Amino acid sequence: MHNFFHRFGFPPLRKTGRVQFLMSLARIICLAVASTAPAAELQCIEPFESATEAPATTLDRLVEDRLGKLGIAIGPVCSDAVFLRRARIDLTGTLPDADEVRAFLSDRHPTKRAARIDLLLESPEHADYMAMKWGDVLRIKAEFPINLWPNAVQAYYRWLHDAMASNLSHDQLARDLIASSGSNFRVPQVNFMRAVQGRAPSSLAAATALTFMGSRIERWPADRSTGMAKFFSRLSYKPTAEWKEEIVCLDPAPVGPLVAMLPDGRSGRVEDGRDPREVFANWLVAPGNPWFARATVNRLWSWMMGRGIVHEPDDLRPDNPPSNPQLLGFLEQEFVASGFDRRKLLRTILNSRTYQRSSIPRTPSSEAESLFAFYPVRRLEAEVLVDALCHLSDSGESYSSQAPEPYTFLPATQTAVNLGDGSISSSFLELFGRPPRDTGLESERNNGWSDGQSLHMLNSTHVQTKIRNGTRLRKVWEKNAGKPGGLVTGLYLAILSRPPTVSEATTTEEYLRPLSGRNMKSSFEDLAWALINSKEFLYRH
Repeated sequence: MHNFFHRFGFPPLRKTGRVQFLMSLARIICLAVASTAPAAELQCIEPFESATEAPATTLDRLVEDRLGKLGIAIGPVCSDAVFLRRARIDLTGTLPDADEVRAFLSDRHPTKRAARIDLLLESPEHADYMAMKWGDVLRIKAEFPINLWPNAVQAYYRWLHDAMASNLSHDQLARDLIASSGSNFRVPQVNFMRAVQGRAPSSLAAATALTFMGSRIERWPADRSTGMAKFFSRLSYKPTAEWKEEIVCLDPAPVGPLVAMLPDGRSGRVEDGRDPREVFANWLVAPGNPWFARATVNRLWSWMMGRGIVHEPDDLRPDNPPSNPQLLGFLEQEFVASGFDRRKLLRTILNSRTYQRSSIPRTPSSEAESLFAFYPVRRLEAEVLVDALCHLSDSGESYSSQAPEPYTFLPATQTAVNLGDGSISSSFLELFGRPPRDTGLESERNNGWSDGQSLHMLNSTHVQTKIRNGTRLRKVWEKNAGKPGGLVTGLYLAILSRPPTVSEATTTEEYLRPLSGRNMKSSFEDLAWALINSKEFLYRH
């Protein structure tokens, strides 16, 4: 048996007097699977997998055909509890509460997963989370080195959030961002042309290619990159009497037609008086364009599946081929046929059994991961993690930006996912890898794990205070005080979004049962602390 303790175990423990119990609990929560057994001999692993197999979609057949040819084994789909937590985090950046978990697990309708996906896609929290994800890409930040300034950031973020809430088609979103003109306060989307380090045509072209083509223009042949930059060579930025307001528009000074080169090598002629950005935008979002749909599909797939079909998701180039070209082509066609509907694409991905696979690999190899034989385990984003801690404790956080004046301080009810301005932050967000939003690269976000993060989760007064004083966890205690079974079940549902297994329940209840009063309350907090520090809580799985 292969021990996956490093994937779902606990870090070192704080109270030596309780080490034996907590380590015992940690071993129970570990996943132990056969790493090389043939697929036919594999058994589903409780409580993370389900014995019920979903029907294959076209997407699944493309994935599984590729895996089958390479002899890569795949496991069963995830359990209902894992699916609910996974879909909620991936679509909304939030955890399900205990009542939601209970209701979902008791629902026996065969289409309940599809129904839950639809519900999540239409939820306000989905718009919040997608605005955060696209805000990283669009570099929504008031301060250096982007320097949008607060008024423009507020307008820009509200526009983006409204676009996510209304499910504005992605081609229209791209047109609005690339070709709009007007005041950066009154036409918020023009801030795309301001949220760049430098306003030279080459910088604007590079930002556009990265955002909408998933391509790094510095790797292009010189004639292509120079040719594309010409589409942004007649842009003008005009200040007004309003503080930090600018008018972004076509520069009226140049006369005569402009000849630029499109990224596919064709010449693009722009007649006098026409904004060259419109010509480029028309080319970009045309249904037959191989760049736009492919880049968007690959990016959204990477957000749901942990890595792009082309990896990195914003590094599409001829010498970085997709791991499954047929899969990428299929999703690209679906996206175009839907009218560039992001939610429909996400619905296609999440309803597949590829997405719903267990996170326990049956063939533990880099090739199995890149071909999506299992759902990849990865740490929660900084914003999602701190919001989860606040949700469990029913408490708030302090976020601020101390430049420029007036200083920005937000109420404690503010969630991190809804921080529209990348300049407004906290020490927790910085420690846990929130991106600075300087370049728009996906790699700016650091979801790795560090010693400093471990120390914070294990020993900080920040986490301890949330556990000790949190009203939501206190309600679990008050409702079940003196009842070890109720305390254990309540904590597992609240923190891990699932009931405890028989082994977990037996171990924890035996530990709590002899205790009373303050000793039981202290041990209850220890158990909450141990579960919060488990990788099952800290990671997507």
